[in-house]
Amino acid sequence: MFHITKTAENRLDIALSGSVDADEMGRALDDLIDQSEEVSQGLMLYTITDFAMPSMAAIGVEMSRLPKLFSLLGKFNRCAVVCETQWIRTVAEVEGALLPGLEIKAFETAEAAETWLSAGAS
Repeated sequence: MFHITKTAENRLDIALSGSVDADEMGRALDDLIDQSEEVSQGLMLYTITDFAMPSMAAIGVEMSRLPKLFSLLGKFNRCAVVCETQWIRTVAEVEGALLPGLEIKAFETAEAAETWLSAGAS
């Protein structure tokens, strides 16, 4: 499951759980791009539970949308990743170090993530 909700003018919440196939990946990424259209100085809460690697077809769909996804980088300032799995939190923070202009911080609990996002809200 890949679900995206716009919870405020400048905030998106993303929930990822289980495996994602190509059709679901395509719908989710298109939804992400659409819901991000008017976002400025955005915040994102990304919650990952029961992670399973996406199918190869789903990864291909993601790769085909990379130019549009990279254009979203300037729309968001902060992304909090919530996941109980340590290696996923580590990967998220490494990714944040590589993406200019987007601060990514990983948390074990939603409460800590919300506190951090609120501290950076404009």
